[in-house]
Amino acid sequence: MTTQASAVEYQDITYRVDDPVAVITMNRPDRLNAFTNRMLAEVRHAFARAEQDDAVVGIILTGAGRGFCAGMDMGALNGMASGGNEREDLSHLTAEPGDPTLGDQFGHAFTYLISVRKPVIAAVNGACAGLGFVFALLCDMRFVEKQAKFSTAFAERGLIAEHGASWILPRLIGSGKALDLLWSSRKFDGVEADRLGLAERLCETGDSVAAATNYIRELAARVSPTSLRVIKAQVYRHLHLGLGDALRESNTWMDESLKREDFREGVRSFIEKRPPAFRRVSVD
Repeated sequence: MTTQASAVEYQDITYRVDDPVAVITMNRPDRLNAFTNRMLAEVRHAFARAEQDDAVVGIILTGAGRGFCAGMDMGALNGMASGGNEREDLSHLTAEPGDPTLGDQFGHAFTYLISVRKPVIAAVNGACAGLGFVFALLCDMRFVEKQAKFSTAFAERGLIAEHGASWILPRLIGSGKALDLLWSSRKFDGVEADRLGLAERLCETGDSVAAATNYIRELAARVSPTSLRVIKAQVYRHLHLGLGDALRESNTWMDESLKREDFREGVRSFIEKRPPAFRRVSVD
């Protein structure tokens, strides 16, 4: 497919679209891609752009150089601890990603990642700690390189599990393992992340972005983008519902899916023994 270069100019990240994949790269490699307020705003803005782009079926979040993201920049943290306030004007980065129909449960701070209406994969290529660890958790899947180094880091800084980590981590690996990682702040590598259940794919050094790209390309070739969106909403919404409520909502959404052109195309392509040609539709 033809590469579609984005004209967006960012300072602390890079953004590129290569149909059907958008890659958001945190780009402060000399600081292991530690977050600044600007980077956080730029990442959010880039997710909104990717969500609205018809060419994009799935989104990859990764880091430049040898790190994924080492958390908040210590200079920014020191400013917070001393009562400082960064006054950089970021008003031009105001695009809001996410599905508002999920309600405010996924609208707090960085949990907007859960409500992004396309698959989001963290390609964890190195150091992943603190808020960077939270971002990796809040992505839908994690493709992790063996040499990646993880740490929750919060307790070592006199903090607690932040921004949804205490909600999502036990759901991924269980409460005992989650408490171990959160209490101890110990470092562990990609191989252990895979063993704990944090990694959906374990990759060799340098391969995580390519593996995630190939996965999204396979989805784009075979799967309805609308089905991807609705199934993602089902999975996260139903974490909050009882079985009966989840079934009733699924039945309603199934009735809606049976009326879509995607269902008719899925059946026709099966009968005709050809790949489906699902339409890509921008989210509202």
